[in-house]
Amino acid sequence: MGSGVDTGRAEKPQLTLLLAAPRGFCAGVDRAIRIVELALQKYGAPVYVRHEIVHNRVVVERLERLGARFIEELDEAPTGAHVIFSAHGVPKSVPVEAQRRQLSYLDATCPLVSKVHVEAERHYRAGHEIVLIGHAGHPEIEGTLGQLPDGAIALVEDAAGAESFEPRDPSNLAYITQTTLSVDDTSGIVNILRRRFPQIAGPHKDDICYATTNRQSAIKAISQHADLVLVIGAPNSSNSRRLVEVAIRAGAKDATLIQRAQDIDWSRLANVRILGLSAGASAPEMLVEDVVEALRAHYDLKIDEITVTREDVTFNVPRVLAS
Repeated sequence: MGSGVDTGRAEKPQLTLLLAAPRGFCAGVDRAIRIVELALQKYGAPVYVRHEIVHNRVVVERLERLGARFIEELDEAPTGAHVIFSAHGVPKSVPVEAQRRQLSYLDATCPLVSKVHVEAERHYRAGHEIVLIGHAGHPEIEGTLGQLPDGAIALVEDAAGAESFEPRDPSNLAYITQTTLSVDDTSGIVNILRRRFPQIAGPHKDDICYATTNRQSAIKAISQHADLVLVIGAPNSSNSRRLVEVAIRAGAKDATLIQRAQDIDWSRLANVRILGLSAGASAPEMLVEDVVEALRAHYDLKIDEITVTREDVTFNVPRVLAS
């Protein structure tokens, strides 16, 4: 006689998911994507986009299906084409080149990145030697360096660089920063610069954008309790990679970057009882939902959303697209 118990079905193990909020899209990313979508509606396909509009392949591939064509340099776009500059900002030489090539262009640079460009111009007009805190090779850094003549801005990437930096005139310095850096790392670098050069001028308000700051605060709140933290974002996304670093420093036993649910290494979750989850500022919420559903398939899932602040920031699209 059978016992009446279905022994063929094992119960799913329990997993608590700490979901960070805010997470995912910021206002600058949302604006950049809307600019591409509205340009396609207004002008028809193809619309050319210089570099990835934001650092996320899922977003880029969806826009490609709508008719966007992503290019690296302007000479890949035919004369008279409509071109969009990415959210990360571009050197001043790029719009000049677009005009020379008779291209019609729209600038999707995040307004908070544009604010840093304005600060750089202000310091340059004041005669300051400018220190830019950021990561070499990132599109935002290339765009900021390209706002001023060669040599006007010195790049400092880390604390060691701040300690070794030798200005032309220590009494005539100013600093600006990339918008997607680690808040804590940047604070450390600024403190070194201020210790070495007490007269250094800084921004009126921190350059690190509200979204980067909020997402780092949220991931700190979940990481101190988590066995593992998953951050959804692209490998070339600065703000997403910083979230992984912040999670580890905030107390997570482990943290890793994934691009989508298919990237989950289930063996890594074998002994995990509390899992943290967040997403970088260029990752759509759809990717978060996909990860949650994948977790539900493997676990008896309890979700606890940890909210550190509410965001209500929006940025307008260019007037030519708003009409």
